[in-house]
Amino acid sequence: MESMTRRRFIETSGLAAAAPLLLVGQDPTSTPTGGSLSIEKDVVFGKGGDIDLRLDIYRPPAGTEKRMATIHIHGGGFTGGSKNTLTERVPPYARRGYVALAVQYRLAGQAKWPAQIEDVKAAIRWTRANAKALGVDPDRIGVVGHSAGGHLALFAAGTPNRPEFEGKGGTPGVSTRVVACCAYYPATEIRPRADGAANNLMTAGSDEAAHRAASPVTYVATGFPPTVIFHGTADTTIPVESSERFFKLLRDAKVPAELHAIEGVPHVFDSNKEFAEMAAGLADFFIDRHVVHPRTWQGPAGGGNRD
Repeated sequence: MESMTRRRFIETSGLAAAAPLLLVGQDPTSTPTGGSLSIEKDVVFGKGGDIDLRLDIYRPPAGTEKRMATIHIHGGGFTGGSKNTLTERVPPYARRGYVALAVQYRLAGQAKWPAQIEDVKAAIRWTRANAKALGVDPDRIGVVGHSAGGHLALFAAGTPNRPEFEGKGGTPGVSTRVVACCAYYPATEIRPRADGAANNLMTAGSDEAAHRAASPVTYVATGFPPTVIFHGTADTTIPVESSERFFKLLRDAKVPAELHAIEGVPHVFDSNKEFAEMAAGLADFFIDRHVVHPRTWQGPAGGGNRD
């Protein structure tokens, strides 16, 4: 029978045996299986209220390892979606050498804010506590989020170790600082509804100050980690202008940042495999030069901006 903690499957053929690694909080009867790209499903990383929070671990092909983890956070407007919607978007990161983890968080119908960021921070703590078993550097953890998940990725990047957002979901006392953030078409602000009622993410009666406190734009400051944003210019769900404003805030705060406004594509453009690969490649280059192999631009001999 399958473990109640995790179902395992291997994405590719050509498997090789791997030494079992026991993760903190993992069922000791369940062990991972290695391969050129392996996936471990439904590992419990913490608790959200009385809900077991689970993640999927995508391990990179042997010989490509960067010893860095990326935590991937799904979208769905905080009311839908799951980590299973990322099955086509996480592997491009794993194939580039990252230990990529797709994580669950409570939806707004299960719990109101700040439950969602508390769950993401529990995943960051679990990843750092299990860094050795995962084969990553505990000081090299990044977040990657899509839409609502982009909100959570940006929020986590801007609020490391803030007690009011840490929660009690598991692995207490471990840092939630991240060293890079990738946000796809993110929700950068939480606003009340047009009729003045609280946003569906928030508890009833939440005022404008509470909405601002739940918005990533509130936490942009010096010390925010290097951040890359992807957004389609034809996005009608979250207009690209919101990412342009966030990018300007990052630039004003002297944060290393890039914005890739991709012409003519809509929300969730990376559901297309070609665009998913393109964005992952750009994100990989950004992370590599800011975190994995830090380096600055070296121009032509003599420097300057020459044609």
